[in-house]
Amino acid sequence: MDLLNTLVDKGLRRELPTREEALSVLATSDDDLLDVVAAAGKVRRHWFGRRVKLNYLVNLKSGLCPEDCSYCSQRLGSTAGILKYTWLKPDEASKAAAAGLAGGAKRVCLVASGRGPTDRDVDRVSDTIKAIKDQNEDVEVCACLGLLSDGQAERLREAGADAYNHNLNTSEATYGEITTTHTYADRVDTVQKAHAAGLSACSGLIAGMGESDEDLIDVVFSLRELDPDSVPVNFLIPFEGTPLAKEWNLTPQRCLRILAMVRFVCPDVEVRIAGGREVHLRSMQPLALNLANSIFLGDYLTSEGQAGKADLDMIADAGFEVEGAGEVTLPQHRADVAAAAGGCGSHESAGCGSHEGAGCGSVCGSAAEPAVSEPAVGEARTDLVAVRRRGAGTDLAPNA
Repeated sequence: MDLLNTLVDKGLRRELPTREEALSVLATSDDDLLDVVAAAGKVRRHWFGRRVKLNYLVNLKSGLCPEDCSYCSQRLGSTAGILKYTWLKPDEASKAAAAGLAGGAKRVCLVASGRGPTDRDVDRVSDTIKAIKDQNEDVEVCACLGLLSDGQAERLREAGADAYNHNLNTSEATYGEITTTHTYADRVDTVQKAHAAGLSACSGLIAGMGESDEDLIDVVFSLRELDPDSVPVNFLIPFEGTPLAKEWNLTPQRCLRILAMVRFVCPDVEVRIAGGREVHLRSMQPLALNLANSIFLGDYLTSEGQAGKADLDMIADAGFEVEGAGEVTLPQHRADVAAAAGGCGSHESAGCGSHEGAGCGSVCGSAAEPAVSEPAVGEARTDLVAVRRRGAGTDLAPNA
């Protein structure tokens, strides 16, 4: 396909595809799907080889959130039967993080529900970061605490945080349909605060909320312009007890097309498969490693993932290798920019992307208008949505 050859050439040059080209990726047929994966895989391997970065989530405070994000099991009014607990103590969080690091994770993502941290909360998280780094000198730590106030990103950086995650989630045009208690602009502002403070910015999206192809293109193009180091791609987990419980709009094929499109638009950025991969990609997860270079190990914030050993076996069986602690995740040109900005240096990319545009180049070229296609509708697999009952906030061993 001429389209795929064009997209590969642009990806190797860090050149932004046109909107029409990106839309065309989402509109490809199942017959062309393996060609799409192979083409995006060339771009992924060019910038990241066959390495897979492992990240591990620690939910510092679960549930009880005052925000009304429709996709989230921790939202105001949620009746999902999730774990609910207040702040973990630093030693508890450090113990939880140690399990993920022992399983091969390179980065720990510290997440807390809520609109945003108070100054006291920043102190708590700072103490937790120090406790984790005292026990694991080389670990990368990302914080994901909601909307940041002035000066808080700088304090987290001083405490040893390497990155900050805050997802855009969906397009600006449709954001108000998903959340009413804060705005899309609030989210952009927080990512910019993190970036300005020298933290590695991480921001991504959630697919499967009933959005159009145009919405997906809008949010991914906005992410490229925002220029985070890491773009987590979440696939909606339709929790019973949330407004989006009936939104089963994804198939494995649709997920692969979305990941390929993100890789073409953000070729030299860490693309991570985040929440929902087990639910929607299912047996196609190994194929997705040709598109993304990062995943979470084990469980998520409020739902269970596949066994940590199964993650490691999947990576090895697919012909990939786990990225080591001493390896630099990002391509050298991006790592150099981070170092020059006083950022993380070699500790530069992951973030949380908890389920809840990089590079240069101008817009050029053209493509035929994509064929209009109805969104693929997946079979409801509620049997694959399991609420987390182990790990942080419980007395049971974590899955790592």
